[in-house]
Amino acid sequence: MPKVTSDNASIRRVAVIGSGLAGLVSAILLKEQGHQVAVFEKSRGPGGRLSSKRVGDTGSVDIGAQYFTIRDPAFHAFLQTWAGNDTFSEWPGRFGFQHPQGGWQPFPDEARYVGTPRMTAVSRALSKHVDLAAQVRIARLIREDGHWQLLCTEDRDQGRFDQVIITAPPAQAQQILDDSGLAPMVDKVSDSAGLMLPCWAVAARLDDAVPLAYEGFRPDSDTLYWVANNASKPGREPGGGWWVLHATPEWTNHHLETDPDLIAERLIGAFRDITGYAGDVSEQIAHR
Repeated sequence: MPKVTSDNASIRRVAVIGSGLAGLVSAILLKEQGHQVAVFEKSRGPGGRLSSKRVGDTGSVDIGAQYFTIRDPAFHAFLQTWAGNDTFSEWPGRFGFQHPQGGWQPFPDEARYVGTPRMTAVSRALSKHVDLAAQVRIARLIREDGHWQLLCTEDRDQGRFDQVIITAPPAQAQQILDDSGLAPMVDKVSDSAGLMLPCWAVAARLDDAVPLAYEGFRPDSDTLYWVANNASKPGREPGGGWWVLHATPEWTNHHLETDPDLIAERLIGAFRDITGYAGDVSEQIAHR
């Protein structure tokens, strides 16, 4: 991405709420413009939808975003510069979808990239270039003397800033703005809040090969939206055998409070029906 110079010298301190890819990229570009930037993240570490879960002693499985695309050379250059070439790689898998009338068809050719050795590698590398406060959930913004005061859930003061950028999911942003008494801004994100849909994810360690020639596919199913062979991604644990199953938003909405073990059973059952897999599943994890 091209280096941008600031045209507003009065804005010096900027707070970014959320350390997903959008928040981290924003923070780095603002620092390049000479601003002082602080990033606040409610979780233990950065990543947002680039989420992974540790499995076994040394392995991991990507339970969030399964890959990303790079359609702008400037974004590719940005990642090379700030994250490093060793943190992401092209996923040379076979990808397809199940046709409603039957049969399977390949997806159009497009380079798909993943973090290596896990999706969070990209966000963790980017976070090294910013001032990140993890496990700090910003609850309220108070406008005072021309600045924004940030308060966390324990009502502790997190500092005063000239500008605030909220890159958290719409529902979380809406809650912050609502609790801050910023009704006009709440209305602006209300429509977007409904676009973020929940997703049950199950990681299953399979003991045998799957009789389907795709590493990632979208089935014609009311239950499963996306299925991927995590072990086929570059830099993963050799012979890991982990597959990721994402439920459809509609199915997830109907099972938001269902026991995770039952969720795993249901999604693995749907996976067996679609692929014909009859082998054992030695481990399983459900996450929402």
